[in-house]
Amino acid sequence: MNDQELLRYSRQIMLPQVGIEGQQSLLESTMLLIGVGGLGSPSALYLAAAGVGHLIIADFDKVELSNLQRQVIHHTPNIGQYKVDSAQEKMLAINPDIKVTTLKDLSEENLNHWVSKANVVLDGTDNFATRFKINAACTQKQVPLVSAAVIRFEGQLSVFKGYEADQPCYQCLYGKTGEEGESCAESGILAPVAGIMGTLQALQALKVVLNLGEQLTGKLMIIDALKLDFRTVGVAKDAACPICKN
Repeated sequence: MNDQELLRYSRQIMLPQVGIEGQQSLLESTMLLIGVGGLGSPSALYLAAAGVGHLIIADFDKVELSNLQRQVIHHTPNIGQYKVDSAQEKMLAINPDIKVTTLKDLSEENLNHWVSKANVVLDGTDNFATRFKINAACTQKQVPLVSAAVIRFEGQLSVFKGYEADQPCYQCLYGKTGEEGESCAESGILAPVAGIMGTLQALQALKVVLNLGEQLTGKLMIIDALKLDFRTVGVAKDAACPICKN
């Protein structure tokens, strides 16, 4: 690291759990963020600021007015612009020393390719079909998956390492098909709840790379923002899971 980088990341480097070696690990890491919406917005901003060296952001949507209430990486002048282009602009404004790769064409055909390039994958999508495909790719390529979900005043967060013999994958939690629930468009969401979950998602991704503290593997954190209640429940590996059974 040069003098400017040492100054930029000084508040992290002074943490004994991080130090220069940990910061260097972040600079040398690659993370894949799938979805740059309510969850991906704060995740992308904080990971860029923290000095993750290469951030790959994937989203095929364009910015709409209704996004701006919670997708804080996008601003009013970005309406009509691709979300990944809007996000890349803000991420590089915060930290021009990192690399940001944008994907508008992430698909079932190239998903494994991009997952294999990452040290951690952050899933910020909003439907079970896509989440299951991301989980399968992460399990196959042995890449940790940080998964978050949010709606109304509620959020969920977990880290999945289903490729490990004693750890569940995302599908162990939700079964073979999952049940599609309501979307934010149908049920609404209070803006800061997305911010809380996206920030926690970024925190967990950093902790995975740095191997710090509680990583929420084999656990599901459930947040009720109305009660300001945080609770954690265990998630067991499903011996019959078609994705991660040994």
